[in-house]
Amino acid sequence: MDTLLQKIRSAASNGHLLPCSLANIESTLESTHAPVTVTAIAELADAGNWEELNNRFFRTLAFGTGGLRSKTIGQVVTSVEQGCGGLHGRPEFPCVGTNAMNDTTIRLATAGLVAYVLSCHKAAGRSGKPGICIAHDTRHFSRDFAELAAQVIVDLGCNAFLFEAARSTPELSFAVRFTGSMAGINLTASHNPPEYNGYKVYWEDGGQIVEPHASGIIAEVNAITEDDLPPLPVNERGQIIPMGEDIDRAYLHRLASLVLDPETVRTQPLKLVYSSLHGVGGAIIRPLLEQMGVQFTVVEAQEVPDGRFPTVKSPNPENPEALAMAMRQAEAEGADLVLATDPDDDRMGAAVRDAHGTLQLLTGNQLGSLMAWYRAKKYFDLGILNDSNRARGVIIKTFVTTGLQDAIARHFGLRCVDTLTGFKYIGAKLTKYEQAIPADLRGNYAHLTEAQTRALRLEHSSFFVFGGEESYGYSGADFVRDKDGNSAVAMITEVAAYAKSLGQTLIELLDTLYCQFGYFLERGESLVMDGASGAARIQKLVASYAEDPPTRIGEQGVLSIQSFANEQIVDVEGDVVPSEPMLIIQLDGGFRVAVRPSGTEPKIKYYLFAQRDGATPQNLQAMKMSVSSALDALWQAIQADAQMRAER
Repeated sequence: MDTLLQKIRSAASNGHLLPCSLANIESTLESTHAPVTVTAIAELADAGNWEELNNRFFRTLAFGTGGLRSKTIGQVVTSVEQGCGGLHGRPEFPCVGTNAMNDTTIRLATAGLVAYVLSCHKAAGRSGKPGICIAHDTRHFSRDFAELAAQVIVDLGCNAFLFEAARSTPELSFAVRFTGSMAGINLTASHNPPEYNGYKVYWEDGGQIVEPHASGIIAEVNAITEDDLPPLPVNERGQIIPMGEDIDRAYLHRLASLVLDPETVRTQPLKLVYSSLHGVGGAIIRPLLEQMGVQFTVVEAQEVPDGRFPTVKSPNPENPEALAMAMRQAEAEGADLVLATDPDDDRMGAAVRDAHGTLQLLTGNQLGSLMAWYRAKKYFDLGILNDSNRARGVIIKTFVTTGLQDAIARHFGLRCVDTLTGFKYIGAKLTKYEQAIPADLRGNYAHLTEAQTRALRLEHSSFFVFGGEESYGYSGADFVRDKDGNSAVAMITEVAAYAKSLGQTLIELLDTLYCQFGYFLERGESLVMDGASGAARIQKLVASYAEDPPTRIGEQGVLSIQSFANEQIVDVEGDVVPSEPMLIIQLDGGFRVAVRPSGTEPKIKYYLFAQRDGATPQNLQAMKMSVSSALDALWQAIQADAQMRAER
């Protein structure tokens, strides 16, 4: 050990290791004698792989407002981590490092969460042991981490509701409310690359944690050490309660209520191909589509749960490549529609036929707009919304989601509420609307039927018509408080059936919306900056935008800049929008750009918006080409400006 410490300190003095990396490695070696940890550090040091050590130790993985996310498999896998290997060739042990997802990270995060849950349970004067729900996806180590978290929970005095097999993020949100748990944990890194995993935390309303709970949990997590983890006496511990088909059935029953016109869905000869991209989606989506009476097939090779995601470059339904296998199958089978969900099944991507029969990908903004328009229209057709109650109807979206949905809301006389990026803010709005219902009327709200909750919301609160974000996340009801790939599949399938009943494709239906509301086009771009040096570059770039905002980007002059870090911004309901490092830059010519660092990935994200009035069937195609070329030029100008800022 002394020899290893000398080698590490020598590397730091020679500039190979960052001071923060040295401090974290020293602390790790002094606090643990775990053979895997010590041997992995020694292997990397002996090989002189200082870059890998920096990436693993340049910081202590912080429990943020959504939880944790980082690599669970290093860029370099040491022989001791590889060990005997595991399922689908993964290493035997997770990545060693303070900036990694591993057993130590999971234990400390869970212990801090339990401490906060117990304090809130006691403060509320509740009896019995509080419950915490746990779900996991198909990623490397997800099941291991879920079982470890469950054991920590019961050892420290809470009950753990643990799914018996991999289940989706939205079903966890549903289960938290259905079981009456105080919190939930999901082991997932959504659509990140295979080497990542994460730990997402939910509160008793079924939404991801927001203030004040986020800060309270973070404080407890930061205060926890390994010395705080001895199990309670046996009679004071909780128990692990398995969750399985009972939750599936209850969730499927609520999903069925999303279909507003089941007869049209059943009677239209719609053919669909679905892929779960090696994730959890098939567990619910297959029986859901069967229940809806839809003719569909699945991509069998991608139904295999596999944390390597071997048939795709990235398991992200935002990326065209992820849908390529399903699109080939759709061509062979003559299917109308291709749908795919990401590994934890909270996002959905789609490809649809155009008027010429060619499969085309739709963006998250386009899919969300089709669903928002259809559901608003259908609620009025059914008489659920009308002139007397339309003011209670609400569409919720993020600031970086298309303005087409604002136009749709205005047309129907609905409220359109913008939130920060992250579905937790949409979930928080849904909780606000629930709490606006008198307590003596809402009772056990999570167990009421959709018709019952809808009546209460229409009379006493706000009725949620649709919610979504540009990154392929959608929701159509409040029984889930997160984006829901299962709901999205049901909703877009119904819209496709409706379009088919008119003799249209979804693309043709979308064009009719453009001719009615104006043409809207958006692009999402990113600059990826990985590792310790990348994190520093991202911070430098963010600071540059704040300190020296642009006055011109390419051909477009800047009309105004809205800083979400420095200004107090209030939404249309009078709620203060939390501060975050995001700028929205309004440009002349109908263009807009939003800039923000990703909260979950090593990148800075750019959102480009364009809007043109006066679209007609005759000029729409030319308008599309012109606007697309203009956004290409705008992105080139943004990249040049970012490079200049990074080199200062």
